[in-house]
Amino acid sequence: MSNEISIKIGNLLNEVRNKKPLVHNITNYVTVNDCANILLAIGASPIMADDIREAADITKISSALVINIGTLNERTIESMIASGKKANELNIPVVFDPVGAGASEFRNSTTKRLLEEVKISVLRGNMSEIKFISGLGSTTKGVDASENDARTGNDEGVDVAKSLAKKLNCTVAITGATDIISDGERVVILENGTKMLSNVTGTGCMTTALIGAFCGAGSDYFIGAVSGIISMGISGEIALDKAGKIGTGSFHIAIIDAISNLTSDIIEKMNKIKEI
Repeated sequence: MSNEISIKIGNLLNEVRNKKPLVHNITNYVTVNDCANILLAIGASPIMADDIREAADITKISSALVINIGTLNERTIESMIASGKKANELNIPVVFDPVGAGASEFRNSTTKRLLEEVKISVLRGNMSEIKFISGLGSTTKGVDASENDARTGNDEGVDVAKSLAKKLNCTVAITGATDIISDGERVVILENGTKMLSNVTGTGCMTTALIGAFCGAGSDYFIGAVSGIISMGISGEIALDKAGKIGTGSFHIAIIDAISNLTSDIIEKMNKIKEI
């Protein structure tokens, strides 16, 4: 347990609730409602605008931009690029979720273009996606990490995250059974969460949205990434305890309930943070 980091997370949670950052999401239509609800639950304000005629203007008034390529289509790519460039111009953090990177040439070329044309603050993906972006051998299972990549050890995962963070000059977060976050210098491993989170569509997208909320309320994007990921992990544990035996539908709603009731005291008591 890292007391210093947990205190920073608790303080940042309070900042989210005080500032209510506007988070612009260009995200996928499968999970857009969940992302909006999870942002409201944490205390942020969501807005979803993906038309090229307004996307950059919406980013201009936002505290953070979240780009998610889960249901990628050609129409929104230019909106992502324009919004990303506007965010860079105004020093607004950009959180990128490269859903399914490695699964198709279209996703691969779009991911490459986004990383080349937009300065990313936080890159969050599963092990398959991050290894693909790193240029390492990876296999993919649609939008999920392959079983082979999911078995990647923590030591190798730390090396992957740290190396890519240095290369892209951003924070890299690899989420899975354990979560690894690095900004190229600092590294933490998080062990909160439950396997049941993988049975609900959108928990990864919601986690990325939460990172956007925390980054929009502060200036340390490494702590912002840790905060978003651990909030989902702890809330998953609380939801499992309260509703896991009922079924995945009730568990899904219980996640949002837990996020809405999350406090710095809960984070302090329940966090499983390991600094490397």
